[in-house]
Formats: sequence, structure tokens, C-alpha cells
Amino acid sequence: MAKLHIKKGDTVKVLAGTANGQEGKVLEVIVKSNRAIVEGVNLVSRHTKPNAANPDGGIVKKEASIHISNLMLVDPKTGEATRTGRKRDENGKIVRFSKKTKEVIK
Repeated sequence: MAKLHIKKGDTVKVLAGTANGQEGKVLEVIVKSNRAIVEGVNLVSRHTKPNAANPDGGIVKKEASIHISNLMLVDPKTGEATRTGRKRDENGKIVRFSKKTKEVIK
């Protein structure tokens, strides 16, 4: 499996599609299909039958997944979208860094 530039908990900006320009927090990364679910972005309507959790049923708005290539990480320090790279830190651990500011992310 390939390493992805986005992790759960990151703030990302959507680059393409109907949700273009929106920002949100990554709730889940689906590595198998290279997709991510972003909070409040790419909402779809789901028709649900009544169940224990939702006794009335009806139409529920829910986030759909977005392909990783359409997402770009937002630098926590500057608040701008940035590309990411990987490098080893002083301890020899591989860390992500912002290509704009050259600073380590988390």
C-alpha cells in the first residue's frame, strides 16, 4: 500500500468537484480505495428506513468520500493549502513537512 499525504484529523482543502474550495477536518481515510471522508464536505442524501437509532427514518444528510488527489493539506501555522514532503528528523523518524514553509507538520 502506498503512503498517503493525508491522515485522520488533518484539515484539508478540496481542490476539485462540487465541493471545490471547501475546507474541513478528515474524519476517516480509506487507504484501500485512496479516498477520505471530510467533515461537512460532499454531503449526500440517504433515504433510511426506520430503525432503533432513527425511529422515524426519512432523508439523512451524510458525508460521502472524496478521492485523495482532490484534497490538499492546510498548513496549521499559515492556514494556506500546501504540498507535503517527507524527511527524517533528528531522531531518524520520518515526518511530514510543508513545502511552502519547510516546517514539520505535527
